[in-house]
Amino acid sequence: MEWLYIMLLVLFVAVGCGVLWLTAPPRLYQLVPPADRRQIDSLVPDDAFRGNSVETFTSLDAMLPRMLDDVERARHHVHMQFFKFENDATSHLVGDALAAAAARGVEPRLLYDDFMCRRWRGYYRELQRRGVATAGFRPVRWPLLHREDYYRNHRKCIVVDGRVAYIGGVNIADRYRYGLQWGHWRDTVVRIEGPAALAVQRAFAFDWHYATGALLATEVYFPAPVRVGALPVHIVTSGPIGDGPRLLELTVAVVDAARRYVWFESPYFIPPAALRRALLAAARRGVDVRVLLPPRGDRGETTQWASKSYFATMLAAGVSIGIYQPGYMHSKIIVSDDRTAVVGSCNIDPRSYLLCQEIAAVVDDEGYAASLKAVFQADEADSHFITPAEWAARPLSDRLCERAARLVASQL
Repeated sequence: MEWLYIMLLVLFVAVGCGVLWLTAPPRLYQLVPPADRRQIDSLVPDDAFRGNSVETFTSLDAMLPRMLDDVERARHHVHMQFFKFENDATSHLVGDALAAAAARGVEPRLLYDDFMCRRWRGYYRELQRRGVATAGFRPVRWPLLHREDYYRNHRKCIVVDGRVAYIGGVNIADRYRYGLQWGHWRDTVVRIEGPAALAVQRAFAFDWHYATGALLATEVYFPAPVRVGALPVHIVTSGPIGDGPRLLELTVAVVDAARRYVWFESPYFIPPAALRRALLAAARRGVDVRVLLPPRGDRGETTQWASKSYFATMLAAGVSIGIYQPGYMHSKIIVSDDRTAVVGSCNIDPRSYLLCQEIAAVVDDEGYAASLKAVFQADEADSHFITPAEWAARPLSDRLCERAARLVASQL
């Protein structure tokens, strides 16, 4: 009997140590040595965020022709960075475009997250043979044995000649283009032309330096900015390697500043404590807070159950939660008060806010905010909003699944 108590005690201590290890605050690492950072920063003017045009796409299929045309027109370089760049028909279409650019003397570079893309390394070697420089961000040799192995690069961005940039939620794969068996894939990407592309270039240059040691710090990668529109666009990066939780701080600031409404689209809803408090406070002071989410998950049901574990508290405070019906909602946007619009790669979950490298474009413009508001309204017309009474009537089995998933929510 004593042995049983000892084994239970050891198990309890082991579980407790594991929880403490998983939930410890992320350690901040340096992304670029200070001297190299200053060298790259010196090539990006202080007013690089002004004078841009912004075009919005709501799917990879809609974005692809425009992006491929930009790649075909490239004169010096094409830089692509994706969390996933798979080995399928859509990836081959983009990879062939990069190889064709290399054949005519353009410098193509592809940066991918090494752990998430480890199964496609053979395809990247093929692209290298065709003239495309490829690199994996933060290789993992002993998968997930160290907490820092969870620090992944979740950014999705493209830069062409330092003048055109893309930021959004799509990766390069067939399902992002054609959808899933049970519905289409809904995403949001912005094409930015103008000085703000230099800020996206800076983010890529930092990540490329971290992955390869190569320093892209000359005027050919950072040309003199040319204003092509009137929109102010700020590029915000965050992550445990470099900037810290800047996108979490930005999101909380947008919610705290909201006076009429703040609306979100996200594939997951696991708000960290600071954002959770901000959302509840905004709803209770009369701000119209809405969140659109997918009906099903794309990475297992645990994340969906963890998301649902927050619904009761949010609904009681007045937050509106809509479930997008036509397919998978993978879009990551925020729009608030006909003034602020945010499009990026960051989900509403601890992994994106605290453990991943992320990027977003922030547009403070009434006209653009109105256009993104219209995108949200079109999506909510295809959504079912959960009522507090409906949620209170859910089965006990669902409540138990939510409680269990909540235990590991900090890692989802």
